[in-house]
Amino acid sequence: MPKFSRTQKFTKANIANVPQNKAVIYKIKNAAGENLYTGIAGRGRSQERLIEHKDVKKDQIPEGTRFQYAQAKTKALAHKIEKSIIKKEQPRSNIQHK
Repeated sequence: MPKFSRTQKFTKANIANVPQNKAVIYKIKNAAGENLYTGIAGRGRSQERLIEHKDVKKDQIPEGTRFQYAQAKTKALAHKIEKSIIKKEQPRSNIQHK
C-alpha cells in the first residue's frame, strides 16, 4: 500500500500541488476526518479529477473539506488499491462500494 500524503485543505491551491506524473489514489474527507469518497486518476489527470469533485455538480462531494493522495506505479495498481480502501472504509459517496 503506498503512503498517503498528509491531510490537507481541499482548495484549488493545494490541488495544484498534486503530482501529475503517475496514477493517483485520493480520499476526500469531511472536517471530522471521515473518508467520504475514494477515487483514482490516471497519469496527467489527478488535478483535473480533484477539481471536478470540488466544482462540478455531477461529481461534487459537498461536505469534502480535506483530501489525501498517494501515487501508484500504474493505473491498474491504483484500481486495486482503490477497491481495497472502498471495501475496508466504505466511504458513503462511493455508492457502489466496488
